[in-house]
Amino acid sequence: MKDDGVPAHVTRAARERAFSLAELPDLREFAAAEALLRGMREEAVGDFLVALNEVATNAVTHGSIKARLGIRREGPDLVVAVHDDGRDWRFEGEPGHDPPPENATSGMGLWVARLLSDDLHVTTGPGGTTVTMRFLLE
Repeated sequence: MKDDGVPAHVTRAARERAFSLAELPDLREFAAAEALLRGMREEAVGDFLVALNEVATNAVTHGSIKARLGIRREGPDLVVAVHDDGRDWRFEGEPGHDPPPENATSGMGLWVARLLSDDLHVTTGPGGTTVTMRFLLE
């Protein structure tokens, strides 16, 4: 953990960008370009962006006004970490494992992101909340 409370795996990312709710379109464009640069197949970018958008939207609507995206290649994986300053989230088990109720109109973001990524992990604590997703590139 760095002095500013941000987990080191977010700030050591190959590329990082802070964003707010209004900046989500630019964030998606940035992430798509970075994913392609790091070896993601063009036909995989759409699902990648849906997963990223769900997690990033959650970060700036439920976590904090500003959040940070870190993106890097780690072996055969693209690793994406979204960090916000939200500290009050209490959850049982791993978020997003169970589908939302049949008639739900919200609460699907992490479930959708988990379906579209190869791995999704959530950590939360005094330094905020980080959602890390992995996408197999090869």
